[in-house]
Amino acid sequence: MDGAYKRIVVVGGGTAGWMAATALASALPASTVELVESEEIGIVGVGEATFPSIRNFHRLVGIDEAEFLRATNGTYKLGIEFRDWRERGERYFHTFGDFGALSGPDALWGHFRRVGDAGLGTLGEQCLSTVMASQGRFQGLASEEERPFNYAYHFDAALYAAFLRKLALQRGVRRTEGRVVEVVRRADGGVARLMLADGRALDGDLFIDCSGFAALLLGRTLNEPFVDFSHWLPVDRAWAVPSELTGAALTPYTRATALEAGWAWRIPLSNRIGNGHVFASRYLDEERAREQLLQQLDGRALAEPRLLRFTTGHRQRSWVRNVVGLGLASGFLEPLESTSIFLIQSGLGHLIPLLQQGRPPTAAEIDYYNTGMARQFARIRDFIILHYCLTARRDSPLWRDMASMTVPDTLAFKLHAWRQAGVLHQYAWEGFDAHSWLAIHAGMGHWPERLDPGLEELTREEALQALRQRRARFAAVVAAMPTHEAYLRRMVAR
Repeated sequence: MDGAYKRIVVVGGGTAGWMAATALASALPASTVELVESEEIGIVGVGEATFPSIRNFHRLVGIDEAEFLRATNGTYKLGIEFRDWRERGERYFHTFGDFGALSGPDALWGHFRRVGDAGLGTLGEQCLSTVMASQGRFQGLASEEERPFNYAYHFDAALYAAFLRKLALQRGVRRTEGRVVEVVRRADGGVARLMLADGRALDGDLFIDCSGFAALLLGRTLNEPFVDFSHWLPVDRAWAVPSELTGAALTPYTRATALEAGWAWRIPLSNRIGNGHVFASRYLDEERAREQLLQQLDGRALAEPRLLRFTTGHRQRSWVRNVVGLGLASGFLEPLESTSIFLIQSGLGHLIPLLQQGRPPTAAEIDYYNTGMARQFARIRDFIILHYCLTARRDSPLWRDMASMTVPDTLAFKLHAWRQAGVLHQYAWEGFDAHSWLAIHAGMGHWPERLDPGLEELTREEALQALRQRRARFAAVVAAMPTHEAYLRRMVAR
């Protein structure tokens, strides 16, 4: 380890801090990992819905699924149900599954469009996880190698941070309780040490900034510029409140309902419902937004709603000198597609191999890391914009403006490729695969102007038969599955 980062200091706890500490201690046993956090500051603790990649993180750090679900009041997530996004009264599902072949003469979605209204229902019925979600059923995967669908989780973010903290401490992470009051710089502009309120000093070779929106190191100390996305994504406030779990079925999916000036989330945990209203303050005042959230609740509110203010975007660079920003310290994208934890995990996934080389990364390697993370923020930005820009709603100023906006060039190209030829173009550093893009296009009724002529190599009757057989097979498979609640009870009882 001569010349490498021997002392790593993580600044801030919460999900980002304890994910970083757990992963770094697991991957770099020869390094000392210390996390400093203050109980006075607390954590945001809103993000309770996740993306399937979190299961990769759990496997890599050795987290048992049943133990994790018990500790965090977790449930399963097969995707997101979108209500009222295209028009009021309409709904569609963003699945974590797949739709079969996406291009060429076997493209399932293309044949679905060819046969037209033939009693096949929606394209979602050709996807196993969408059918599972619609029936409120769930079954674990027999094998990761043979995966007919994918899934993520809902959980209590505060309990998840506590769960990771326990695991990290078992892996040798040192926890320091304290509030950082001064950052001492090195001669080259990096960070040398942190001074705490009680006079203690924490020295480090590498500092991981997980200090949330404050961005104590990356923002306040190093003054790294912020790339603002609010021109395209104007939401800048969120009310959050838990509510009691009613007698309604425990759905294995998140719900996102479009409202006057934003949207409301509903996240089912095993002991309560997480609710929130993400809105744009230029279109709606805070008190009215609070009222709209409370009107969405299934049951009694369990606390007073809490208001969060934010700007959508990211730091121009995530790695500056000897500071790496993760989580809210590096950037924030509205939680429409539950990508906050995914971005933490992606940052760690690209950071750790560079730290395992036994030498400090080169300038070119750090540049690649920064370029990649910036592109990933932009790719996810485009995917979120897609949900807005395809709307047919014109019933409020927000939706009229979103429908007529000029989208980023990267998204404009993808929209053109899809409209003209049904091509689901993918860039490097995508957050969402082509199946996810198809789910949004189909859900919003946004189809290509022409289909691939190769689809006609299969007759209409042959295509119809294949679609009917697939639909019937999935319906039968799902009918034999336990309900989400029954499977969850069995899992946590292990």
